[in-house]
Amino acid sequence: MNSEILLSVGRIVGFFACAFVLSVIVNNFLLKFAHSLGMRHRHEHHIRWSAEAKPSLGGVSFYICFLIGFIFYAIIFGQSDVFRNKQLLGLFFGTTMAFLLGLSDDAYDTRPRIKLAVQILCGCILVLTDSSVHLFAWEWLNVTATIFWTVAIMNSINMLDNMDGITTVTSISILAVVISISIPFDMLDNVHYFLIITVIGALSGFLIFNWNPARMFMGDTGSQFLGFFLTYFSIRFLWNHGVEENDYSIFSNLTLVLVAFSVPIIDTTFVVIRRLARGQSPLIGGRDHTTHTLFYRGVTERQVAIVYSIMGIVTVLLSLNVAKYMPHDSLVLVLIWLYVISILVFFFWIAKGSDRR
Repeated sequence: MNSEILLSVGRIVGFFACAFVLSVIVNNFLLKFAHSLGMRHRHEHHIRWSAEAKPSLGGVSFYICFLIGFIFYAIIFGQSDVFRNKQLLGLFFGTTMAFLLGLSDDAYDTRPRIKLAVQILCGCILVLTDSSVHLFAWEWLNVTATIFWTVAIMNSINMLDNMDGITTVTSISILAVVISISIPFDMLDNVHYFLIITVIGALSGFLIFNWNPARMFMGDTGSQFLGFFLTYFSIRFLWNHGVEENDYSIFSNLTLVLVAFSVPIIDTTFVVIRRLARGQSPLIGGRDHTTHTLFYRGVTERQVAIVYSIMGIVTVLLSLNVAKYMPHDSLVLVLIWLYVISILVFFFWIAKGSDRR
């Protein structure tokens, strides 16, 4: 048994290392040859935090690593496990569609209505390939929750990509939650875990270029890809946690989702409420996120990234406790909701007097 565990751990480390090295090589290649391709337009400086234009091609490396990992698994472990699995095909076509949407947005500034339509279509793909939420007794509510969650997370991850390293470390922490609450010893016999490890490796390699001071951004190409990727796995392992075994409660699962995605949920809620209060559209970018609020209060950009990294670690530990050790009817779950709400209130409190648009 110990030898099997050691072999599985060795494989995990090996495949993570391969994805990490591939990500570093691809991003280094893109950085060297991206003179103008993927550069943020000068008129977008009032939206993006960085004062200078930098390549926004990190998302390309995510998709390349994902695609190679997907094909590699099919070749090594069996094509029937991949190409006859409608859920995996839904993941493949959904991530591809999200990637192309982000690529189009980086190149041509896609209209919001078109972006929304494609995001809704991504949600419909999850529904049609049986990768939807199965938490509620009413199917119409499950379908609505799936599409809403897809659109919300794809936009939320995109909005969070506003300062060096933030979206990268947050995405790693969310995927770490999925791994920590559902890891089996034979995880490399399951393509889902293999793909999660691959993307974590890709994100870790990209973080070398994205950590403050960043040399590269992931762009909408990366945020849209990650948004759908995180949506798929959050539905499968968080929303539907314990549903097949009939060992769950709606409130417990919603708490698990809230904790795992607490960083993007808090940031998006914070921004939307503030912009609506000022009579602005929540869809128009600005320097009024939680990250910017900390900076206005004297926290340096690198320290902000460290703060969000610590929040990510807390997210993993707290999510593991909710999923593994807390009873479904525990009053502690209510305290967790209050904890997340208190962080949101804290950001509103420190934002007073520092509203910079």
